[in-house]
Amino acid sequence: MIVLDTTLRDGDQAPGVHLSAEKKLLVAQRLDELGVDVIEAGTAVASGEEARAVKAVASAGLKAEVLSFCRIVKKDVDAAAGCGVDGVHLVFPSSDLHIREKLRVGREEALALVLDSVDYAKAAGLVVELSAEDGSRADPAFLAKVFQEAGERGADRFCVCDTVGLLSPEKSAELYGFLSKKAAKPVAVHCHNDLGLATANTLAAIRAGASEFHATVNGLGERAGNAALEEVVVGLKVLHGIDSVRLDGLYAVSNFVRVATGFPLAPNKPVVGENAFSHESGIHVDGIVKNPDTYEGLKPELVGRRRRIVLGRLSGRKAVEMKLKEFGFQAGGEQLERIFSEIKSIGDKGKTVSDADLLAIAHSVLTGEAREKVRVDELVCTTGNTITPTASARVTLELNGEKKQVFGAGTGDGPVDAALKAVYSALGESDVKLVDYRVEAITGGSDALVDVKVKLRRGDKEINSGAVGTDIVMASVSAVVKGLNALL
Repeated sequence: MIVLDTTLRDGDQAPGVHLSAEKKLLVAQRLDELGVDVIEAGTAVASGEEARAVKAVASAGLKAEVLSFCRIVKKDVDAAAGCGVDGVHLVFPSSDLHIREKLRVGREEALALVLDSVDYAKAAGLVVELSAEDGSRADPAFLAKVFQEAGERGADRFCVCDTVGLLSPEKSAELYGFLSKKAAKPVAVHCHNDLGLATANTLAAIRAGASEFHATVNGLGERAGNAALEEVVVGLKVLHGIDSVRLDGLYAVSNFVRVATGFPLAPNKPVVGENAFSHESGIHVDGIVKNPDTYEGLKPELVGRRRRIVLGRLSGRKAVEMKLKEFGFQAGGEQLERIFSEIKSIGDKGKTVSDADLLAIAHSVLTGEAREKVRVDELVCTTGNTITPTASARVTLELNGEKKQVFGAGTGDGPVDAALKAVYSALGESDVKLVDYRVEAITGGSDALVDVKVKLRRGDKEINSGAVGTDIVMASVSAVVKGLNALL
């Protein structure tokens, strides 16, 4: 099975996404470590910056084959060859609609252009993967003819693109099954997700005979995106026993791409979403405690994840007890009931109980004291278009039973960054690291209520924390301070 990742090209075309040359190289290196066979690095002819990115990836000494996207135009092939790539992803309009509206010619003239471009690319010593754009709406017999004649000219692989995502799994199997039998070279499947069927269509095509697939990390791409790499490779392994890439590295690569692109993931995104291996319902948690297979068809460790028990209004006592043990607390009888009652009370207000909330409740119930080793007494933050965002903080610390006031200051990339740096500055040397920060507006308008979620790590222990407020700076500080109190 050949795996072609097009995150750096098709994924980079997603509205709101821009990967610089430096970021593209870093993503490519991680894809290479994952075991991807082919990396489409970009479109060399598009711009000077894009050419620089393609060249950087091509010259990085990766194990993967590196391609540049090209139209059936000689200057595109020249630009790709000038970047030192292994080959070209040569794309031609293949449906009658695209041939008529984009090329303004007939089928035979289009075929002549394709063959001329294949000849030109092969003469330059390049691997040629020839792709039929809008192939899912093209005449299959015409595609078979193009692939046969292009193969005779030296084209190395073929691809049919479901460019507007209109295939169904049944149609996908029929189309790719037909072309895989007709073509003398490997045939690849490239699906878009307009109807939410990209993964299903890709798997159906592979089952029917396709020996290569195209995908992007996190399903990035134009409109509704492309087939998601993590979904396809896990589907191949779990459903069909087919190995492709190193699965335990998927989550790390997904997170890296999410941060690099600034493109958020839905919590319920399969495989890599925050909720993919999370359980809240008391019935589910009870089953998980007895045997994880009861409510997990996919083991989280397979893809580099860990199971997460989330506390809220639907949680049962076993979930609370399990989470307490996870953080080293032992509670039973009346104490467990009090903790359970407080958690249900928070959940009934429509809130998720974070790890930091649980630890604060547990500490209060079990010791009779409020756990507040860090308290921000005063925070001043300034920002503007002519100054560097700056913040100062007055913080009360409780260490070894003694309280003292400390001060900190910081500058940052925006007021939130500056405020958090000021708090950390007041703490001095701290081994608590902020590893994830997310913010979402709950309501509309400039006075929107925002929900800040953070993940903090100390050694091998990670906890989730959060806070809600209309002031994004104070909500962010509150979320981090709650986490600090839980870990220190």
